[in-house]
Amino acid sequence: MIKYMQNFERWLKEPKLGEKLKLELLELKSQGETAFPEIEDRFYRDLEFGTGGLRGILGAGTNRMNIHTVAKTVQGLANYVTDNYEERLKKGNNKKPSIAISYDSRINSELFAKTAAKVLMVNSIDVYLYKELMPTPALSFATRYYHCDGGIMITASHNPSKYNGVKVYNKDGCQETLEAAKIIMEKIESLDPFNDIKIDSSTVLNHGKLTYIPEEAISAYIDAVHKELIPVDCELDKLNVVYTPLNGTGNKPVRRILKKIGIKSINVVKEQENPDGYFTTCPYPNPEKEEALTLAKALFRELYDHAESDSERPDVLLATDPDSDRIGVACLYNDEIKTLTGNEVGILLFDFICNHRKLPEHPVAVRTIVSTKMIDSIAKNYGVEIITTLTGFKFIGEQIGYLEEKGESERYIFGFEESVGYLTGAYVRDKDAVNAAMLICQMVGFYKKQGITMFEKLEDLYKQYGYWKNDLIEFAFEGAKGMQIMSGIMNHFRTKYYQDFAGKKITEIVDYKKKTRRIIKGNSCNCSMVSGTRPTNLPSSDVLEFILEGGSCFALRPSGTEPKFKIYIGSKANNRKESAEILEQLSEELAIIIKDITK
Repeated sequence: MIKYMQNFERWLKEPKLGEKLKLELLELKSQGETAFPEIEDRFYRDLEFGTGGLRGILGAGTNRMNIHTVAKTVQGLANYVTDNYEERLKKGNNKKPSIAISYDSRINSELFAKTAAKVLMVNSIDVYLYKELMPTPALSFATRYYHCDGGIMITASHNPSKYNGVKVYNKDGCQETLEAAKIIMEKIESLDPFNDIKIDSSTVLNHGKLTYIPEEAISAYIDAVHKELIPVDCELDKLNVVYTPLNGTGNKPVRRILKKIGIKSINVVKEQENPDGYFTTCPYPNPEKEEALTLAKALFRELYDHAESDSERPDVLLATDPDSDRIGVACLYNDEIKTLTGNEVGILLFDFICNHRKLPEHPVAVRTIVSTKMIDSIAKNYGVEIITTLTGFKFIGEQIGYLEEKGESERYIFGFEESVGYLTGAYVRDKDAVNAAMLICQMVGFYKKQGITMFEKLEDLYKQYGYWKNDLIEFAFEGAKGMQIMSGIMNHFRTKYYQDFAGKKITEIVDYKKKTRRIIKGNSCNCSMVSGTRPTNLPSSDVLEFILEGGSCFALRPSGTEPKFKIYIGSKANNRKESAEILEQLSEELAIIIKDITK
């Protein structure tokens, strides 16, 4: 019998399998051979624990998110924490291990959070659990606030409603490092989801204690965010904000911080105000995407058109994703409500911080490898050191941790990734949409008082630093076959030697998987024409970047959290028209290549 069918039959016969999950599998069995592809997708592998934790489609199966795969993951984490505790005991440190837990509005998030808490407590680990759904950055804060050994966030971030996930954090409130994630993954993989999970508390003597996180800790988090406010005159009481939490965790903390800084007019999209794991009005709750902002833009337009005076018209639209670590932004531009890209917001925020905050000695900012390189030019102008990391905010959090270890955390002033994630303080180790919402409003208010919009300010920055434009094209590849296709695409670009793209010669090829940066000589990137190879000085990651003459570039990357292949494109030119043409040409050429490879 094929292995996936063996796994399927094993789950069907398992007495510990939840009744709802068993009925789901029985329904599949009743469909006969027509259900084989679905059964294969559910059981051809275990849901993989990667550098961002666990994420997958809800349902029964080893490759699905359910109480059994969650419990198995948490048991692996508990074993890792217990091992570290035993090492501490040998050194005379007998502080009992503890884990903080938070969850978002997704289907089964609260159930998974309480399942995780139960497993941890049976493993003699104390638990700090939020009483209600709270953002990812609040989980990072609680982990640090209570000096826990780690944290768990139940969320699938911005994925569609059929997904959920488990993010795992270390004692610093940062998502686990590559080395620790590998150890935890090995512990998880060694477990049977039904027979190796400690979840029966009847025989446990040293049971872990459950503490519900009180208002005191939430207020401390809000206060920490508020300390990041920049001292500029911007009359926030005159600002009008349209906001949607996209049925997620941002509703209370975002509104709370905006009120705390003096904003009186916060217009919330009613249909998306309260928790809804089905995201009924927004099937793909990703604030990067235009469709996620449809209702918010409609409210913005309605308020704008019916305002009796200019002072009553909305100034900015904000949208946070379900776990409120990402934020989308839109403003009026030539009578159109236009969305700013993650890179554009990053550029504006960074320049605003450098211009108006009192910078520390030897300031540091951090960006990911796929984020706009325009940040580097701005940093050079202000004397800010730029550190570049792999994709994922955990690597930015890791850099903040390195500074903290040296007693230099005050040097950190900004971190951002193009996927609308930002952070200005060292109080947490993950991107924070609550922090970003506050600073974006402050920035909008400041420029409003000067009589300019964010788009006008952006144009000024392009004139100063060059027209850097960015785009992201995505291709969806589902299931086991999809993973093979994405691997094939990466292999194609690693082995086929292209001379140029969009009429621009290739000057460098950076293979982050091989950790090499190749400098290209002449008109070809044939191996014989390579004039030098340097290390990337970064951990291995399956990303390939091509840098072209003039500064334009693109990077290819299979997503680690979705069945998608992503191409991050950046163009640089001396004027808007030329930059847009390069961007369009690169997009068209790359789309044709992907189509030819995958047909």
